[in-house]
Amino acid sequence: MEYRNELKYLVTAYELAEIRGRISNLIRLDSHVGEEGMYAIRSLYFDDYYDSYMLENERGTDPREKFRIRIYNHSPSRITLELKRKERGMTQKLSCPLSREQCESLMAGQALPVDSGYPPVLQKLLLLMRTRRLRPKVIVEYDRTPFVEALGNVRVTLDQNIASSGDLDRFLEPEIARRPILPAGRHILEVKYDEFLPDPIRHNLQLKNLRQTAFSKYYLCRKYSLNHKAGMFL
Repeated sequence: MEYRNELKYLVTAYELAEIRGRISNLIRLDSHVGEEGMYAIRSLYFDDYYDSYMLENERGTDPREKFRIRIYNHSPSRITLELKRKERGMTQKLSCPLSREQCESLMAGQALPVDSGYPPVLQKLLLLMRTRRLRPKVIVEYDRTPFVEALGNVRVTLDQNIASSGDLDRFLEPEIARRPILPAGRHILEVKYDEFLPDPIRHNLQLKNLRQTAFSKYYLCRKYSLNHKAGMFL
């Protein structure tokens, strides 16, 4: 998969509603959304013993990457392993499906038996689990409203209710304990596209106070989790 542009913005509830109103008649909702026009995303992120991925994000290391296992709408019916790589402001995402049994082993920090038939993404994760002790670190969960446009392969996503969870062994269960990581009324707008962003979409995404950010859900959830643990022992 080729690298794509990815722009992120921290927005208020009012700005999110305004953007949705502007683009809802311009581009269509993703066909996978439910009756409420959104779906829930839950991701289990990995890092090594030294928290290298978190520190690379903090330092702005380029290139950098991270692994996650993702499910939708709290259901284990579709489990995907993803490797997200960021380089020179562009992103690339490689993925492969996982069985429930494979997922449960990885959740427990257990590398699968060596098998040359595994997809490259899974092969790389297993290698790093053995050589750099990659293990599950945090769960990130949120509700996403996704809009898509074929021209430019554009994807505009409105992410709300972003929360962190340390219930790693309950990743596949319908309900888990979680904690919001953003102030009330704060949400995330993401804009992804290939070589160009069509002018009508670009124009309708421009708001007076909109500012691009290097926001990372994984980084903020890890920092929140670490700060929460530190506070418990003060």
